[in-house]
Amino acid sequence: MKNRRSFIKKATAGLAFAGLLPLSKKAMAGEVEITGALVHHVYFWLKETTNEVHKKQLLKGLNELLKVETIKMSHIGFPAGTESRDVVDHSYSVSYMLMFDNQADQDAYQVDPIHLKFVEEYQHLWSKVIVYDAINS
Repeated sequence: MKNRRSFIKKATAGLAFAGLLPLSKKAMAGEVEITGALVHHVYFWLKETTNEVHKKQLLKGLNELLKVETIKMSHIGFPAGTESRDVVDHSYSVSYMLMFDNQADQDAYQVDPIHLKFVEEYQHLWSKVIVYDAINS
């Protein structure tokens, strides 16, 4: 029975990976279009910008948030070492990008107990949060 479960898990993972193969090929920007989705991008500024313990705590909370079922894709990131220009803001501590199928799913995320618990338990870590939500028409 254990071997069968292992096989099923590996087969499922393989099929999921195979479904992503077309995305791994180099494609022109116009060839890949995401329609109907809502992108929710959150930028956090930690109160103590150099406190690695606080950064790790925030990351733990953000990873817990990924348990919300309406989230379809996610990315947690940090300021890149890109060129310093007037239009580039490297001042944030952590970025958190989520993708939802639609606005209703994002609305459900906002009131999900996991999200509410995250805000309650981790808001003491940040001094500022900015959210950008985007959809295509």
